[in-house]
Amino acid sequence: MSLAIFDLDNTLIAGDSDHRWGEFLVHKALVDPEVYKARNDDFYRAYQDGTLDIQEYLMFALAPFARLSDEQIAELQREFMAHWVEPLMLEKAQALVKKHRDLGHQLLIVTATNNVVTGPIAERLGIPHLLASEAERTETGYTGRPTGIPCFQGGKVTRLKEWLKQFPHALEHSHFYSDSANDLPLLEAVGHPTAVDPDPRLAQTARERQWPIISLRD
Repeated sequence: MSLAIFDLDNTLIAGDSDHRWGEFLVHKALVDPEVYKARNDDFYRAYQDGTLDIQEYLMFALAPFARLSDEQIAELQREFMAHWVEPLMLEKAQALVKKHRDLGHQLLIVTATNNVVTGPIAERLGIPHLLASEAERTETGYTGRPTGIPCFQGGKVTRLKEWLKQFPHALEHSHFYSDSANDLPLLEAVGHPTAVDPDPRLAQTARERQWPIISLRD
């Protein structure tokens, strides 16, 4: 069985769920609106230009969870999905996922965005396996801190290789779809890399290496 791996943000959906979740928290008045929005935007720009400190960002992004109960988080997830994520869904992305599913391929999302935000999105897309940056939990709830290896840049490859110990697949026969130059380590690790609506750095690399370049936008 072949493996079809997908980045999430700006690949399978028409936006960045991590940055959008921060905007959602501002909208809900759950964080300081001016300070949080400015930092959220700064982190997103750093992600785009390849200079993001992922540990610093995860400490920022996960901190609000420590102040919320599981029930509050579940309600926020429902509202976020219905009003902030659903408009980002792409018919062509869902068709691509269906194509791989119909071919009998194992489906996997590998994303830097945390598992609290991305779990419901993966479920909505019908993709059964998810590797994401992990929010730490204790028996009393989320701590507001990350745990484990962040699923970012080379960390995606590390996390995937750990996953492959449980779900063996040959990377030379695997597909990976991404929009971001941050994902070059994983794109280089698979036999079938594809750039999806790529950022300028990835577009240049894809052209140089003759990787397929596709668009899932309408």
